Amino acid sequence: MISAGDFRNGITIEVDSNIFQIIEFQHVKPGKGAAFVRTKLKNIINGGVVEKTFRPTEKFPQARIDRKDMQYLYSDGDLFTFMDMETYDQVALNAETVGDTLKFVKENEICKVCSHNGNVFAVEPPLFVELEITDTEPGFKGDTATGASKPATVETGAVVYVPLFVNQGDKIKIDTRTGDYLSRA
Repeated sequence: MISAGDFRNGITIEVDSNIFQIIEFQHVKPGKGAAFVRTKLKNIINGGVVEKTFRPTEKFPQARIDRKDMQYLYSDGDLFTFMDMETYDQVALNAETVGDTLKFVKENEICKVCSHNGNVFAVEPPLFVELEITDTEPGFKGDTATGASKPATVETGAVVYVPLFVNQGDKIKIDTRTGDYLSRA
């Protein structure tokens, strides 16, 4: 159990049978009345953000989130199959659970599968991936004064905006959190 007076950023707690991660917290001591803790909480199951206030003495159970490295094997329609690297158990997750987190992930790459009490709620791709460009328009010389970019399709089918000098067949490094081009690989 953790009291509201001990809240810190990043802690996960259970409130009203929902699991929340603390994004922001602030201890408030008004001149008149009792002190309270103002928080911004993110529901880790559906991603919604709510603001709540608590008395510093309120206690909540701390939620345990398991992050396990698993290899992404393949997709079969709406099912995405992952394999535990230690036990070789395979887990199939539906498209609703995975969302579009795998748009930059090739088959056989390692991802983190997040679960709470055995229920998988999210998949975290690697922070950076190197992918080959399968389709892009050729760049034009002299059109770089504004730091221009062009759309490029990578081997997973996702579209990334890249500088004009990047050509089809080049390997590029992508930040999966933002979907931005970082450099040529």
